[in-house]
Amino acid sequence: MSHALLFDSLSLSSPLARAVSELGYAEATNIQAQAIPYLLNGRDVIGRSSTGTGKTAAFGIPAVECVEGENKRPQVLVLSPTRELAMQIAREMQKYAKYKEGVCIATVYGGAPMTDQIRLLKRANIVIGTPGRLMDHLRRKTLKLSDIKMVVLDEADEMLSMGFVEDIQTILKQAPAARQTVLFSATMPPAILTIAEEFLTDPQMVDVMTGQETQADIEQTYYYVPHSKKQEALSLLLQHSGSRRAIVFCNTKSMVDELAALLQKQGVKAAGLHGDMTQALRSTVMQSFRSGSTRVLVATDVAARGIDVSDIDAVINFDLPQSFEYYVHRIGRTGRAGKQGVSQTLITDAKQAATLRSLMRFTGSKISERSLPTGQDMMERRVSEMAGELLPLLQQPAGQAAQLLVKRLQGGEASGIGSEQIALALAEKLLGGDSQFKTLVMPKLKPAPQAAGSASPMVTVTANIGRSDRVMPNHFVGAIAEILDIPGSSVGKIDIGQEATRIGLREDVAAALMNHKKAIRINGREVAFTVSHAKRGGRPAADRSRRAPQRRKSGR
Repeated sequence: MSHALLFDSLSLSSPLARAVSELGYAEATNIQAQAIPYLLNGRDVIGRSSTGTGKTAAFGIPAVECVEGENKRPQVLVLSPTRELAMQIAREMQKYAKYKEGVCIATVYGGAPMTDQIRLLKRANIVIGTPGRLMDHLRRKTLKLSDIKMVVLDEADEMLSMGFVEDIQTILKQAPAARQTVLFSATMPPAILTIAEEFLTDPQMVDVMTGQETQADIEQTYYYVPHSKKQEALSLLLQHSGSRRAIVFCNTKSMVDELAALLQKQGVKAAGLHGDMTQALRSTVMQSFRSGSTRVLVATDVAARGIDVSDIDAVINFDLPQSFEYYVHRIGRTGRAGKQGVSQTLITDAKQAATLRSLMRFTGSKISERSLPTGQDMMERRVSEMAGELLPLLQQPAGQAAQLLVKRLQGGEASGIGSEQIALALAEKLLGGDSQFKTLVMPKLKPAPQAAGSASPMVTVTANIGRSDRVMPNHFVGAIAEILDIPGSSVGKIDIGQEATRIGLREDVAAALMNHKKAIRINGREVAFTVSHAKRGGRPAADRSRRAPQRRKSGR
């Protein structure tokens, strides 16, 4: 059990101490209390921690502290899996560097003008970026690592699952051997331990992440919903909760778009967030969500990395996450700053129920079953809210227009109608009638146990490039994970032939790949994918494919 650590006991330089004090930091979180002293002393650190634990400050404060402001060459390098997380890290580190002279931070990622980044890199001493764009700058020689003192790999497991392992190795090999290396990861798969063994020197392990790290102030619930009723159930939950700000998590970009459009049609201030959107649009969506103009953000797990909004009332898992760690990351976005949080998960069958039971064992938290709100529940909530708004008005004198309306209703054709009838008519007008409080009609039976062999099958997808195109497995993993906003672990066995590559994917992932509208490029080539679906109990269906320009055969 860790002891409380106060920031004013860390002997920070006066500029850092002033900035930290202004931010209201007093007592360090668990990850900060364990990591910061080691990092300030120059130790390499491996940190295991989830979203919402103060991880950015754990490495960000020591990183800013080690920078020499008069040196205008990169001294700190932070690698991030997504542009959103890179931008969040930059915003936080700007706050820590507020009073330290000479600190300049450059954030580099794909989808932004290269020329602007090159201009900023000429004077930046802290560089934060995604592996792909950092490699672009290293190849162009617009980023030099000769003066690097500290390298931070943030959410290293996600970067590796997206296929960036070779890029990370290349970057670490180009940085000075005498640097300090920091690795933060929610999970510790073998690939992470291999990186640590090769590139970290006598690292100190800081582990505050267990499955049991889900916060006690988050009410975790789940709902059995037939697949065909999921969208109606989502609308019902959002309507009944009255959450001021909520995130809805989906596993595919297409579902993000579909749900965001549905909620907008229903009058909900909703917006989607996923990797196919331009950076300008993603920034606009996030700014709208932070300001409160957007009430509901519908997002994929990967795109949601870097969301730094502290007052999220509820997280709704429209789809079960594709890993238990993703669940911990998701719900960690609510219940912050001492507030009560809510996590609601929709499940549709016995297989998902079994997954949920395993998830509860992993987290050590109870996820309670709930019934969807009924029409009566919705009505009582609306009436309670309206009564709360009207009661204060009863203590104030009515305006001239209100008095005139009541007198008009009491006279003329309505003569003889009592005050109660008039009040009821006004209440009916105000509340909008009973038709809005409809109940979602669903089968009452829970799903029967799933028959053996009925799980979603794996299918083989064939890509029209192979060894002759100098591709490697990580190229396919990175491209598919980025395209579909899925963890790299969702990609199965990859068999690279001379002219084609066979990739194992779950049927739903393969379908999402086939439905992807934009051109897919791997290692500089536009790629066509073909998949053959085997119908259960029947003959194979016809091949489906994403067509790319037909490759020209070499005449040699």
